[in-house]
Amino acid sequence: MGLNNCAKLEREENHMGSLADRALQLLASALICGIAIAVAGAANAQQQAITATVIGEKVQKVGYRAMIQKQAIMYNLAGYARNNPDGTVGVELQGDEGRITKTLEAVSAGNKKSSQANIIGEAHAPFDPDLKTFTIFSWTSTSRNISNPYDLVFNLRPGNSEISGKEAAAVWNSIAESTLKGEDLAKFMKHLGDEE
Repeated sequence: MGLNNCAKLEREENHMGSLADRALQLLASALICGIAIAVAGAANAQQQAITATVIGEKVQKVGYRAMIQKQAIMYNLAGYARNNPDGTVGVELQGDEGRITKTLEAVSAGNKKSSQANIIGEAHAPFDPDLKTFTIFSWTSTSRNISNPYDLVFNLRPGNSEISGKEAAAVWNSIAESTLKGEDLAKFMKHLGDEE
């Protein structure tokens, strides 16, 4: 009878050990899950979306939207740039908050052909996790005599890394080369490397 009780007690201790192991595994899983949620929350807290209207003396027909798209390419931001009928430029930027700030600084400063110290009226917008492109709508080029409108679409890089301005310009050129057609492409290639 004593040996049977010892065997029964040993089985109960093994069962308790199994329960303790399971409880420990469950606790560890819950802790890991909590950490993952906290990290994801912190990452999303830095993600934002804004819409903006840019007002300046010369922000259309001067390569301004191309400059904005190159900034978006450099910082891997989603959104769009479009000319508005009232002479302003509409912009949406989505991604890392710090990168959006840097882009807005460049937008305000302008490019060589545009007005400088442009005024930006911005507002927060809902963040769309499915938006993975930055598009210039109805792009044309006065300096290249390209009057047919094209939508130039940049697809976000998967790694979310930043690249240099020179690399961004090369990406922009390849987007234009793959989008433009016929005579417009020939005009673009003739002026490849020109400031846009």
